[in-house]
Amino acid sequence: MHYWLIKSEGSCYSIDDLKKDKRTSWTGVRNFQARNYMRDGMKIGDLVLFYHSNDNPSGVYGIAKVVSKPHIDESALDLKDEHYDAKAVKYKKEGKEPLWVCVDVAFVKKLKNPVSLDFIKHDSGGLSRMLVAKPGQRLSVMPMAKEHFERVEKMG
Repeated sequence: MHYWLIKSEGSCYSIDDLKKDKRTSWTGVRNFQARNYMRDGMKIGDLVLFYHSNDNPSGVYGIAKVVSKPHIDESALDLKDEHYDAKAVKYKKEGKEPLWVCVDVAFVKKLKNPVSLDFIKHDSGGLSRMLVAKPGQRLSVMPMAKEHFERVEKMG
């Protein structure tokens, strides 16, 4: 099993939205490294920390799990979607592998207490080594160590 952190603006799609929906496709990722993590790394059953960016406070608000294999991100093909990408349409027309993929994630639980980015950055228990705590790490999907996942879950 692998462990991941996924980010969403809480005002856009929150852990409460996932709780209500029970399951969603993690669409709209338009960074190649983050896409590669979903395409090549995420497996059914992997656990995920659900992080709210640009929230008060920014931090981890819940836990989800990967419940599908990677599949085409249909939002990239939808002209009306804010994540539309004409190159993705061209890839599909040419019969190439999808340019953008996503996985489906399902709600596991909401943390009783959010684990803030500030706490993560200053944690003496090692959370400061998480990628999300590093300057310049803006990926919306990133891997993490099991021990970090477990510590965040315990703190929440």
